[in-house]
Amino acid sequence: MYLFLDIFGYLSVVLRGLILIAQAFTLGGLAFQMLLWWPLQPQLSVFGLTIEEKCLTVLKVSAFAWALLTIASLGLNAAALVGTLQVSWREAISADFARAGLVIAASAFGLAVLANGRAQGLRSLALLALALLALAMQTRLTHAASRPVLSWPLLLSDAGHMLGAAIWIGGLPYFLIALNGCKVPSDWRLIARRYSLMSMAAVAAIVGGGLVMAIDYIGSIEAIYGTAYGVMILAKIGLLLMLLALGAGNYLLVERLRRDPATPILRLKRFAEVEVGIGLTVLLAAASLTSLPPGVDLSRDRLSWQEIVERATPQWPPRLTSPDYDKLTIAQLQARITLADAGRSSAPAAYVPGEGTILPRNAEDIAWSEYNHHWAGVFVVLIGLLALIERFRWGRWARHWPLLFLGMAAFLFLRADEQAWPLGPAGFFESLRDPEVAQHRIFVLLIAVFGLFEWRVRLRGDEAGRAALVFPLTTALGGALLLTHSHAIANIKDQLLIEMSHTPLALCGIAAGWARWLELRLDGRVRGVAAWIWPVAFILVGLVLLDYREA
Repeated sequence: MYLFLDIFGYLSVVLRGLILIAQAFTLGGLAFQMLLWWPLQPQLSVFGLTIEEKCLTVLKVSAFAWALLTIASLGLNAAALVGTLQVSWREAISADFARAGLVIAASAFGLAVLANGRAQGLRSLALLALALLALAMQTRLTHAASRPVLSWPLLLSDAGHMLGAAIWIGGLPYFLIALNGCKVPSDWRLIARRYSLMSMAAVAAIVGGGLVMAIDYIGSIEAIYGTAYGVMILAKIGLLLMLLALGAGNYLLVERLRRDPATPILRLKRFAEVEVGIGLTVLLAAASLTSLPPGVDLSRDRLSWQEIVERATPQWPPRLTSPDYDKLTIAQLQARITLADAGRSSAPAAYVPGEGTILPRNAEDIAWSEYNHHWAGVFVVLIGLLALIERFRWGRWARHWPLLFLGMAAFLFLRADEQAWPLGPAGFFESLRDPEVAQHRIFVLLIAVFGLFEWRVRLRGDEAGRAALVFPLTTALGGALLLTHSHAIANIKDQLLIEMSHTPLALCGIAAGWARWLELRLDGRVRGVAAWIWPVAFILVGLVLLDYREA
């Protein structure tokens, strides 16, 4: 049970994120069909049966996934109640969240069954009713429903916020299917224009609902920078600005397409691909946000502006020398236990992964962590600089920069978790029971994978094919995972100060990944700009790491 409770928080955030993604794709697909595809069918040059079949397939799969993920989340939360409050399974399943989850799952399953053809008559009404019912039940699982006094403006704002995200972000895969399936410029113009209008309405719902909720959930300027909830809101705003920049670029292209049907739409497709990727990250960030108490409820332990400035002020030189391992808390605790139990055949371990025990931290522990981050920063700055140098004719020798990722992965594998193998007492597989250790191992694996793939890409040049896409996807995924990454640190202020450094790292990683994607997938001026953006983003990541401090 200790292991389950230790990983419950992270699993619930991941499941919540997947639920929001499946929900967005389901509701977005339904909106795309009802508001765009079916009304435009008589005006399109072809019937588009293949396009409609593909869209309905994505819609049905998304709805089934929504139902199954909701059931999984319900089971996870019920198990947590049974394990912590010692209630029966019947009592857990009868809780408000469980009843709402069952209705959502049933509604999603109904949507999947009914989405087998064009919605007409009663089927259209049934689809709309099930979608609205599921959305209403989702608001029962949000902060709006858990406030001391039920507020209908908050509930409606939350519903509008989720619906707007579904229409815009969830509709993007269907928009891409339609653009790729249609071959006539007049069809592109009709589809792009209608989807552009839908997206603008969706953005208005997202921003309007978000403002209403922010006023109630944050309450003051101090709560924006002084609480974890406020920091995550700032991260979501940063991601939204990225999406709006891409959307603005697409809007301008749609207007050109309306005036000149011969306008190429390659950039429209590629920007939409990036919008999908960043949009999924926004949904993961929203899931992480639901696990945090609203900033207005945290009147104590807030960070002051002076504390943030003091921690963020650069200090030079960075810490590039490591403390001895035997001075760390885990090593000293294990040594004392071993000495006290010298008469036994085997002394108990000072650290047991998955037990939920938080070890105290001394100055050497902090220095150890800062040393790790600062050397990681050195690696990342060098990677960014060499990637820039490679762009010059005289800098072709720098194309081997991806090998630095392998060095950084090996360094982090050895040093990131001092309580785990190969330095600490916990074995490799045993240590994976600790959620933080498991997340670090995943990051190390991602670093090694995209290092190898990108080196292969650099050696093969234009012949690398789809292998070139591994690097941007892995970089963007790493940034998304970092937004859901949590640290088990007892002091709330210390935890928030660390998360404040991780948030810009995540945003820069996301920007770097998708800029590299555009460089690979586009040509012309946009490709040239993107080719400069991602190395600069890497350098910024490195500089943030070099300034990382925990005290």
